[in-house]
Parts: sequence; structure tokens; C-alpha cells
Amino acid sequence: MASANTPEVQLVNDPFAAVRIPEYRNLMIGRFTFVMAMRMITTVVGWWIYQITKDPLAIGMIGLSEVIPALTLALYSGHMVDTNDKRKLILKGIAGYCIAALVLFTLSTSKTQQFLHTTHISWFIYSVFFFTGILRSFVGPCFSAMIATIVPKNLLQNATTWNQGTWLSASVTGHATGGFLIAFIGISSTLVVISCLVFLSLLFLFQLKPKPPIKIETTDSDSSPTQAPEKKTWASIKEGLSFVFQTKALLAAMALDMFAVLFGGAVAMIPVFASDILKIGPKGFGWLNAATDIGAIFIVIILTLWPMKKGQGRKMLLAVAGFGTCIILFGLSKWVWLSFSVLVVAGILDGVSVVVRGTVMQLLTPDHMRGRVSSVSGMFVLSSNELGQFESGVMSRAFGVIPSVIIGGCMTIAVVVTTWFKAPTLRKFEY
Repeated sequence: MASANTPEVQLVNDPFAAVRIPEYRNLMIGRFTFVMAMRMITTVVGWWIYQITKDPLAIGMIGLSEVIPALTLALYSGHMVDTNDKRKLILKGIAGYCIAALVLFTLSTSKTQQFLHTTHISWFIYSVFFFTGILRSFVGPCFSAMIATIVPKNLLQNATTWNQGTWLSASVTGHATGGFLIAFIGISSTLVVISCLVFLSLLFLFQLKPKPPIKIETTDSDSSPTQAPEKKTWASIKEGLSFVFQTKALLAAMALDMFAVLFGGAVAMIPVFASDILKIGPKGFGWLNAATDIGAIFIVIILTLWPMKKGQGRKMLLAVAGFGTCIILFGLSKWVWLSFSVLVVAGILDGVSVVVRGTVMQLLTPDHMRGRVSSVSGMFVLSSNELGQFESGVMSRAFGVIPSVIIGGCMTIAVVVTTWFKAPTLRKFEY
């Protein structure tokens, strides 16, 4: 009996188990190049729009432009992901991102800028991000929902960790590369590179097998299996929402991430710190922008090789509290290397939170609801990232950049304290 179970035990304990599956490798490579390109766009456009407007609120408007359609369509997109071929949806979405990158390139050229005023260019940029917000509401849940259709259930934790590691490594590469390319080849040429990366992602994802919706079998009165009738759109959406709100550990993890990042969104103001406070130019901006992701990918590698064995919920809460402390130190810092170092530590602590939240979602979600649950999770993430970016822009204009960052870090710690006492299910959660 022991020898029969040995291969499976070895497979589960193998830190590279999931990436040994060829289709999962294609998914991860496609996601890596796509996320890298998206992070480069965020870096380039954040720097670009602040240079032409000198207004931190303009950076916040980018986040608001993307979050409005993404939040509006999130629940519907989850239903669509669960009831349609995920491969087709993701290919269409990334093809749309190719178009968006080419439009941004056109806006950045000197000929376009001769005909358009700075204000007009800004509004065209916001329009492009509104369009990508629509695409993002479908693409994000597709990536998450496809994992369980490719790897066996006993490898989900390993696959989730690799998925988070892929996202974070692409993020750090994109942030740093975007800053360096701005310095060496300029904004327009960098957008050409981004367009090529999005197209490369499309090529890898094209190799995936079709991912049709999962049908739930029921048993009729004669005890013979039949296909459950397909739910109407609103009934399907309500089912996904109900599952999330009834699964206390999952809901608490999503809410903690949303409020912590919403208030601790110092990263959104990095173009202002790099340009006006630390005065380190586009190269320094690239490094500073990549700092949190450098820390996050470091911890994800550690957690891939040596996963947390117990107390994951409590460790997540402590990590988010540490993240808020780092944000406060970043706001107070006037030295480049201190600012960089505390952001790296913040990334390490955020990486712990990301891995725990992602694993909780993958382990607790039924296969036939992964698209809808991923969409609800995406609403929390969008609220924290993009609305946090807008909130940071508004707070910076109202109170100044440095006070707004310090206040945000304090609010993050307050959220953790509240969650610690109000959500014991998450504090005690283990897997």
C-alpha cells in the first residue's frame, strides 16, 4: 500500500509539481508576459501623465477610469466565465489589450502631440484605461478559473503559489523594465515593446486546450445522472455572491486585502516621490516602483519551497499590519535607500498576504463557481488597487503627498486590528 501511494506523495511534495504539466507552463508563460506588459503600461503611463500634468490627481484618475467599468461588469463577467469557453474569452480579451497598447503608442508620438493639447491627451489616456477596465473584468477571472481545469486538486496549493509567483515576478520585471526603458528609449518606443509582449502572451495562450463550462450532474427520480438546468444570469450571479458571503474565511481575507491596500496605496504616488521628493529620475523611479514586487517575489519563492504549515490566517493579519508600518516609514523617509528598503519589506509582507488569500480562494471554491468567485475577488482587488490609486490622488491633493501616505499606513494598521477582533474565523484559519 505504501509503495502505491509513493508517486502521489512525491508529486505533492515536489515544489515544481504544477509546472511540470506542459499546459500549465503555457498558461504561466502567457500570464507572465501579459502581466509584465500591463505593469510596464502602468509604470510608463503613471510617469508620462504626471510629467505632462504635474498633478497627483491625474495619476488617481487613471485608476478611477479603469475601476468604473471593471467593477460594473465584475459580477456579469464571472457568470460569463463560468458559462463560456474560458480560452476563447481570454484570447479575445488579450487581443483587445494589443489594440489598447497600440492606441497609447499613437498618443505618445510627436506627431499626435503636435495636434492635441495636453488635456486632450490625458482624456484619451483615461478613455483607453476605461476600455482596458472592460477587458480586465473578463481576463482576470479567466486566468484564475483556468488553473483548476489544468492541474489536479491535490496540486492546487502548489499551482496557486506558482501562479502568485508568476504574477509577482512579472510585476517586478515590468515595473523595473518600464522605468529603465523610459530612460533609455523613451515612452513611445517602450509602448512598442509592450505591444510586442502582449502579442507574445497571445501566442502562448493560443496553445491552451478549450476550456468549456463545467456542467453539474444531478440525479433524477430514476437515479440516473442528468445535466442540471443552466441558471439564468441573475440567479447565477446571486449564487456566486451568496457563496462568498457565507464562506466567512474567504470573505474576511478579501475584505482585509481590499481595505489594507485601499488605504496603504503609497505605490500609486511613487512617480511623485521619484520626481519631486527623492529626485531620482526615471531610472530610480523604475527601481522604486519595482521594490515591493522584488520583496514579494522573494517571499513567494521561499513559500513555494517551504510552505507555511500552520497559523496561516494569523500570519496573514500580522503581515498586513507590518505592511502598514512600512508604508508609514516610506512616507517619512527622505533617503532613497531607506525608501527602497522599506518598500522591499512591504512587498515581502504583502506577498504573504497574497499567497494566503489566493490559496484560501482556490481551496474553498467549487470548480463550477470559480469564475464567479474570482470575479467577486476581483471586485475587492479592483477596489483596493484602482480605487486606492484614486483615493491616494485625492488625499495627496487635499493634504499633501507625504501626509496622505502616512495617514494611509495608519488606516491599514487600524483595519488589521479591527479584523483581528471582528473576524476570528480568518485569524484561526489554517490549511
